[in-house]
Amino acid sequence: MVETQPKLVLVGGDQAMADELKELIGDRYEIVTEPDESGLAAVLKALGEGICIVDPQGELSWSNDYFDGLEESVRHEVQSLCIQAADSIASLNHDAQGALVTKHEIRSDDPEHVYDIYITGLAERDEGGVHAGRVAAIVRDVTMAKHAQKKMVALDRAGFELVRLDVHEIREMNAIERLQLLEKRIVRYSSELLNFDHFAIFLIDQKTNRLQMVMQSGLPPEIQDFDLYLETEGSGISGYVASTGKSYICNDVMQDDRFLPGLSGARSSLTVPLYVSDRVIGIMDIESQQPGAFDDQDRMFAEIFGRYVAMALHMLQLLVTERTETNLVVSDRMTGEINEPLDDIIQEVGWLTEHEINADPETKAHIKRIIMDVESIRNRVKSVASGPQTLLGVDRAMLEREKDPALIGKRVLVVDDNKKIRKIIGEVLTHRGCDVAVVSQGTEAIELLEQNAINNAKPFDLVISDIQMPDRNGYEVFSAARKHCPGVPVILMTGFGYDPHHSIVRASQDGLQSVLFKPFEIELLLGQVREALGIERT
Repeated sequence: MVETQPKLVLVGGDQAMADELKELIGDRYEIVTEPDESGLAAVLKALGEGICIVDPQGELSWSNDYFDGLEESVRHEVQSLCIQAADSIASLNHDAQGALVTKHEIRSDDPEHVYDIYITGLAERDEGGVHAGRVAAIVRDVTMAKHAQKKMVALDRAGFELVRLDVHEIREMNAIERLQLLEKRIVRYSSELLNFDHFAIFLIDQKTNRLQMVMQSGLPPEIQDFDLYLETEGSGISGYVASTGKSYICNDVMQDDRFLPGLSGARSSLTVPLYVSDRVIGIMDIESQQPGAFDDQDRMFAEIFGRYVAMALHMLQLLVTERTETNLVVSDRMTGEINEPLDDIIQEVGWLTEHEINADPETKAHIKRIIMDVESIRNRVKSVASGPQTLLGVDRAMLEREKDPALIGKRVLVVDDNKKIRKIIGEVLTHRGCDVAVVSQGTEAIELLEQNAINNAKPFDLVISDIQMPDRNGYEVFSAARKHCPGVPVILMTGFGYDPHHSIVRASQDGLQSVLFKPFEIELLLGQVREALGIERT
């Protein structure tokens, strides 16, 4: 881009004066000479700002085309300001010299425009003293700048609301309710401030580099079926923005090969990265049914709003992660604290066993029971300490082998990448009489549901799925169950409320049966299973 110098117009000057100015400031300004005032008038006439000159009597003596095209009420108010400036000059004392410069802001009525008015009044001195001379006014339309400033203030306020986690407000909320609160705020401000009625937010799965949708408004559910990754080619605009960290405006989807269908009938889109510090954690995709619906100002506002969205999502993620780690640390400490007294109990019992060889059978039974209880305490504390990696009350549940008549023959799909957990759930439900299919991956579960529907096999009566899995998340399994097995109840599981893809929030809106937070009691799961299947509690 070629840089140009600002022009300095010399009106009525000779060439010698122009040459002298060029010598002095020619390195900073382009010197242009106009032999008479007609050239300057032509320049002023064509300016994109209103200019007028009012004589000492308050009459409009000259104005350019822009000023003449303004509303009558605006022109009248500008002229009144010029007269006020002239009156102010007339009241100056006799030592005053030069010009009086003031700035004002006025608004038109229909349509509403905002103008900055710069008034320059010249003080003239003669034998009679100081009196008003001519007054000049410059009128600038600053409507867009004022609207942008107003929107920036509103965005800043909205951003504060997104990241504000009021202690009293969230104290009684679980992780899922906090996410729902955040989603409600994002949808509200996107609609009120940015007029974005159709948008989706995707976050990057750091293990797979896959873009996973965490919330959307106004877009069809099928948008989540796209396999989008952190790559510049093959994953549409979303993958491109996520990998480059640069926002992207698509003015016409029919002419842009990067665009992948989202909103039915979409004609244009705006996609911005979501940054936390200097790291892209996801993208926000906005679509419109109008071509060319977005401009650079929309891009700027969306990028600013996206920063706040990213911070809010990141803060909630940190809260859940902190809760998980805190639970594990506390459980580990508790394990360490009780090991010593448990060891003492075992030693004392061992001493009794050695010295009470001839003890009666009842005493021996008591000693044996104490040893078993100590080991049971160790195992249970160990289970709690392992947190999301285990379930509680398993030993007791596994001993129960009597089939439940209400559960016999019920087809249940269990999905969890944790081998221990899926084995426990599968065996417990099988012992109760269920026909259980156990899979280790979300992809495998989705394929099984699809094949089950294609082959017209007996549908599943219940789906139990973990939320956080390496390949697919809980919401994707939930969505596949809804698609291929309509009406089937779904129970989702997560460790300490950990839900990086907001599966629970999205599934709850679509009829999720219930959520279990690991480590949960296996009896609680059985109760939820019976409720999901419509079996009354006995």
